[in-house]
Amino acid sequence: MKYENFQTFTVDVQDAIATVTFDFGTVNVQGQEMLADLNSLAMRLERDRSVKVVIFQSANPEVWVCHYDTELLKDMSTEAVSRDEAQLLDLQAVCERISKVPQATIAKIEGFARGGGHELALALDMRFVARGKYKFMQMEVGMGILPCGGGASRMARQTGLGKALEIILSAQDYDADDAERLGTINKALDPDEIGPYVDALAKRIAQFPAESINACKQMVYESIDRPIQDALKAEAYWLYQATSKTPAVKRFGIADEQGLEHDIENQRKWGELVMKVQEIN
Repeated sequence: MKYENFQTFTVDVQDAIATVTFDFGTVNVQGQEMLADLNSLAMRLERDRSVKVVIFQSANPEVWVCHYDTELLKDMSTEAVSRDEAQLLDLQAVCERISKVPQATIAKIEGFARGGGHELALALDMRFVARGKYKFMQMEVGMGILPCGGGASRMARQTGLGKALEIILSAQDYDADDAERLGTINKALDPDEIGPYVDALAKRIAQFPAESINACKQMVYESIDRPIQDALKAEAYWLYQATSKTPAVKRFGIADEQGLEHDIENQRKWGELVMKVQEIN
């Protein structure tokens, strides 16, 4: 699969890991060009099982991705619509498509991520940020609108209702440690730690079967909005999607033949064993 001819970012693929580096103008503005590129990227990722992890970063040391293009916002309709007439907005649709790609997606953020840029980060599977450089904000309430790239919906799922409302209604900046406390990110790291940490995590995930990664990811997302009984059924569904396309059963058979689960040393070293088992195809 070729990942070329993007206007707002470049894509480098090495060892099943794709690194997307935003580099568009002075602040990586989130406009039609970026949405078109992200939509095209998602289309390729949906068809590519050789890539297992996607890291999103920025070439700009000050900004990851900034807010949605105000040139587009100023032309919004001022007419209210009914619930039946409401359609997904472009930013919502693109973020949703990116959120559902079969790869594990990681935001490596070392600068500002405000408004739509922060909403894009929330649409990714994991977020790691650099202390001292990272700031996030949802400023929309102060402009007379609301987060409309999935931010309001994903924020509540990520942080809980009270914290989501604090973030959205305050329209203020939060730093890396605030973000970790509020739950919008996985981890805040010192600037010299974030690169090695994200790289190590991506390399570890990339050693696992592509279909297993996808099944785990889709199941976790499905479970968020379902009653527990429906979520458990979905879990069973995704289990068989994985076993039908990965060497899982073969690996379990070998583990059983060798009596691995009854060895106390193996119980102490599951982190190492789970990597060794990747050699069984």
